[in-house]
Amino acid sequence: MKKSFWILLAVVVMSALVLAACGGGGGQATVERKAPPPEYAGKTNPYAGDAAAIAEGKELYNVNCATCHGETGAGDGPAGASLDPKPANLITAAKEASEDYEFWIVSEGGAAAGRSASMAAYKGVLTEDEIWKILAYTRTFGK
Repeated sequence: MKKSFWILLAVVVMSALVLAACGGGGGQATVERKAPPPEYAGKTNPYAGDAAAIAEGKELYNVNCATCHGETGAGDGPAGASLDPKPANLITAAKEASEDYEFWIVSEGGAAAGRSASMAAYKGVLTEDEIWKILAYTRTFGK
């Protein structure tokens, strides 16, 4: 009986150590984001909080982004289902990423920042104002 107690104790201690090393699990890993290059660094959204611009941004988002990122920005759009890696969850990105970073990614595409090359570059497709309006809209996700 003494031997089984020590074996049980060893199993419990080892299990506790393994679980502690895992950090508890269950959470999403934080996305490591590069700093935007100088031409994008420090840019802020001129349309932040502008209801008319956000409404325009929603229309632009639905045409240009929703097929991959989904209607609510969760990364679950129908075209995104076949992509690997999956499209970014913009609800999380709106909370974690800076405005200049998001503007850079949408303008230059994911590959420019070491992210997914499936994220197309919209510079030349959309105007800077249109990109900012989309980003003003996506900042409303999860609120």
